[in-house]
Amino acid sequence: MSESHRKSILSRRKVVATATGGGVAAALGAFGLARSATAATAEPAASAAGDVVGKISVGYQGWFACIGDGAPINAWWHWSPNSGQAPSPSNNGIKCWPDTREYTKTYQTGFAALGNGQPAKLFSSYDQQTVNTHFLWMQQNSIDTAGLQRFNPTGSEGPTRDAMATKVRSAAEAYGRKFYIMYDVTGWTNMQSEIKTDWTNKMKTHTSSSAYAKQNGKPVVCIWGFGFNDTNHNFSAAACLDVINWFKSQGCYVIGGVPTWWRTGNNDSRAGFIDTYHAFNMISPWLVGRIGNVSDADNFYNVATVPDVADCSSHGIDYQPCVLPGDVSARQRAHGDFMWRQFYNMVRAKVQGIYISMYDEYNEGNQIAKTAESQSWSPSNGGMLALNEDGTACSSDYYLRLTGDGGKMLKGTIALTATRPTKPVV
Repeated sequence: MSESHRKSILSRRKVVATATGGGVAAALGAFGLARSATAATAEPAASAAGDVVGKISVGYQGWFACIGDGAPINAWWHWSPNSGQAPSPSNNGIKCWPDTREYTKTYQTGFAALGNGQPAKLFSSYDQQTVNTHFLWMQQNSIDTAGLQRFNPTGSEGPTRDAMATKVRSAAEAYGRKFYIMYDVTGWTNMQSEIKTDWTNKMKTHTSSSAYAKQNGKPVVCIWGFGFNDTNHNFSAAACLDVINWFKSQGCYVIGGVPTWWRTGNNDSRAGFIDTYHAFNMISPWLVGRIGNVSDADNFYNVATVPDVADCSSHGIDYQPCVLPGDVSARQRAHGDFMWRQFYNMVRAKVQGIYISMYDEYNEGNQIAKTAESQSWSPSNGGMLALNEDGTACSSDYYLRLTGDGGKMLKGTIALTATRPTKPVV
């Protein structure tokens, strides 16, 4: 794992306490918990339904590789801090173990056997069958669109990331899903010029695919990281605005992955960025690390989601908040109740779309892709929790199914309900 990617993971893991000097409650309290919990006044969406408006999108990392898989990077990419060595209890980069039963090719690690005696093997995102399996799961659970994460492609990881874009395109076409390029600008020194070159010379070609996401007839591009108040996002408001307007001039519909407190311009957001944020076609505030239970989710609905929706509506901007399953290792998931409460809150706020963070983010433990359902399916010496950590049995695909039901509620095919309809085990 490169230093820039370490910075990206650390940046995305930052809890709101880092920005406020207090915990989640303190941060939310600063914005007045007495605010009414009624949803924003219903107004017409800025855009009609498309491939992101009215849809469930997921963040797709596609950043796992294994030595011997043929990837140019030739490393245990993102599986282990020392990527030249197989992951093991002393060299582990993930928080919970993936369910690997549906992959036709896996790679032996340095972990002991699973609790059921099977060898502890991991998948590589570089194998087309892996990506196909992930997109098949999206199809089976009515997950519409994947935002393929693309970090600074100018270094040693570039060739592998280029290949992943092609593999994602192939899988999306095969399984009737949509995808778009989602640039993460964390730690990208020469971003302002290089992101334009990368789009023009490499990524734009994928917009010719029938599977490339369109909104309002325009190819979708997301830029994650403008305006964050930390040393990994040292871009001026003017430089960011230039990039946004450049992509719009190329005919793109531009989503902004922005700080949690983008609208108020403090805490995790730099001041003076409001005009830059308002230049986006869609705003998608980051939420990982900001909430950890149902009470947090309700507070966030009051102090952020409702006024965010109103602000975006008044500026003709679509709003796509995050919904997260919770960190398995922090015991946040509450067998789906935490995630469902977020779905309920976002739908009653009349948001234009929902972004699941994330699909395959085993590093942060907030993935919805199939995960070890019990210690029988996790390495016996891994020290990692499984989906049944709170005593409730959950099938490995539970959070995929839960996401599918959240999508139905967003689209109105099931009624708005605070009661989770999805059973942990079918």
